[in-house]
Amino acid sequence: MDYAALSANLLLVSFIAYLVGTFFFGGAVKVSKTEKTYKDSMWGKIGIVVTIIGFVSQLGYFITRWIAAGHAPVSNMFEFTTAFSMMLVGSFILIFFIYKTPSLGLFALPIAIVIIAYASMFPREITPLIPALKSYWLTVHVITAALGESILAISAVAGLIYLAKNVDLTKKSKERFWLEAVMFTVVLVLGFVVSSTAFSLSGYEADFTYVDKNGKASEMTYNMPPLFGMSEYEQVTTDTMKPWFEMPAIVNAKTLTTFVWSLFTGIILYILIRLIFRRPIAALLQPFAKKANSQLMDEIGYRSVLIGFPVFTLGALIFAMIWAHEAWSRFWGWDPKEVWALITWLFYAAFLHLRLSQGWEGKKSAWLAVAGFVIIMFNLVAVNLIIAGLHSYA
Repeated sequence: MDYAALSANLLLVSFIAYLVGTFFFGGAVKVSKTEKTYKDSMWGKIGIVVTIIGFVSQLGYFITRWIAAGHAPVSNMFEFTTAFSMMLVGSFILIFFIYKTPSLGLFALPIAIVIIAYASMFPREITPLIPALKSYWLTVHVITAALGESILAISAVAGLIYLAKNVDLTKKSKERFWLEAVMFTVVLVLGFVVSSTAFSLSGYEADFTYVDKNGKASEMTYNMPPLFGMSEYEQVTTDTMKPWFEMPAIVNAKTLTTFVWSLFTGIILYILIRLIFRRPIAALLQPFAKKANSQLMDEIGYRSVLIGFPVFTLGALIFAMIWAHEAWSRFWGWDPKEVWALITWLFYAAFLHLRLSQGWEGKKSAWLAVAGFVIIMFNLVAVNLIIAGLHSYA
C-alpha cells in the first residue's frame, strides 16, 4: 500500500471536513434565537459530527505518514504545522463536549484551515532524518510542545470571541485598532498561501550559491523572485531577477523574501476586503459572536491556559532540554528557537500571575490570550524560517 499517497488524501479529506464543519457551526450561530436552541441546534450537532470525521481523517494522515516515513511526522515545517492543526481541532472537540459552544467551532476551525493551508506551501516530500533528529526525545518533545500550543490556541480563540462580542467597533479606539490588527495578521497568512501558490503554478525557480553561517559553500533555490540574497551569494540562474539586498549569514534570505512577498500580497488582499465590504474585518465577525456567553468564553480561555501551560512546559522546555543534551551535549544554548520558547513560557506564566493575583479577567484576560497566540505564531513562522539557528531544518 502507498501510505504516502494515502496520507495526502486523508489530509485533504480533513481539510474539506473542517470547511463543511465551519459552515454548519455558522448555521448553528445564525439560526438559533435562544441560548437553549443555540446549544442544542441540529446545525451544531451536524457540525461536530463532520468535525470529528475530519479529525479522525487527519489522525489517519498522521499515522499513515508515520508508517510511510518510518518516524514521527514532526521533523519539518509541513509535518509539525499539520500536527499542530490536528491537535488544535482535537482540543476544540474535547472542549465542545464539555461546554457545547458552536461559536468556538466557528472561530477555531477556520484557524485550523488556515494553518493547514499554510503548511501545504512547504515541501511535502518524505525525507530521511538528519542525525540530530534521530532521537526518541525529539518525538516526545515536539508532540508534547505542539499539544501544549494547541490547547493555548483554544484560549486565544475564546479570547477572540470575547473581544469580538464586547469591543465597540462603531467607535475609533485602541481596542478596535488592535482587534483589527489581529485580523490583519490572519490575512497575511492567506497572503503567504496565495503568493506561494501563484509562483508555484508559474514554475518560478532561481538558483544561487552562498556562504552559510559556518563559512561553508552552499546552494539554494528560490521559488519567488529574490528580493534578498544570502551572504556572499552568486547567481547561477542568469535569466532571473537579481536580489536587491545581501543579508548576513544569520538571516535566511530566502524565507525573508517569502515573508516580504506574503506581506505585500496580504496587504493587497486586506485592502480588497475592506473595499468590498466597506468596514473592518473584525466587524464582519462580530455578528457571529453576539450570542456567545462572555463569562463562558472567559472561563474557557482561563482553563485552557491552566491546562496548556504545564503541557507546554513539559514539551517546549523540559523534554526539549533533554533532547538538546542528547543531540548537542548541552541542555541550553540560547538558540533563537530556545529563546522564544522561553519568552512564550514567561508570557503565559505572567498571564496566570496577573489572572490569579491581580484579578485580570474579562477583556484583559482575553487580550493576553490573543497576544500569547501571536507570540506562538511568531515563534512558528518568523523564528523558524527567517533567523538561522539549530532549528532551521524545521
